[in-house]
Amino acid sequence: MYVPEAHTHIRIARPSRDLRAAERFWTKGLGLSVVYRDDGGGEPGAHALLMLGRPGAAWHLELVHEAARPVTPRPTEEDLLVVYLEEPVPAELVARLEAHGGRRVTSPNPYWNTWGVTVEAPDGYRLVLCERSWSNTPTSNTPTSNTPTSDASASDAPAD
Repeated sequence: MYVPEAHTHIRIARPSRDLRAAERFWTKGLGLSVVYRDDGGGEPGAHALLMLGRPGAAWHLELVHEAARPVTPRPTEEDLLVVYLEEPVPAELVARLEAHGGRRVTSPNPYWNTWGVTVEAPDGYRLVLCERSWSNTPTSNTPTSNTPTSDASASDAPAD
């Protein structure tokens, strides 16, 4: 069975109403770089693409817009992109995000309000700036891929 490696590249793709507004938020607000852009050429079915990230990173954010048939973003308050800063959230970073189209919001999850700041991007998706750190290294209370996450199934139960 294939399992992604730690270095496997991940793309997070989302529709956008306004790629220019999104670019301002993510580049001038957060400081990401444009790693790829395609205006789509205007042909039917062609999509304008904006890919943002950090050079050399194993991830990027893709924003897509098709002018002929735009898809309206439908984010919920739990659609989060979390950035672990490993330090207190700088007030100037939040101000910069707000100046470039973001809107600070309260999270419905008190964890994010305690440990970070949530900013809604121009398309409605939420960015959480978290002062904590994160590691994908399993801990004693983290199940591994070979550890069942629930009780044994009925087929594993002893017969009466």
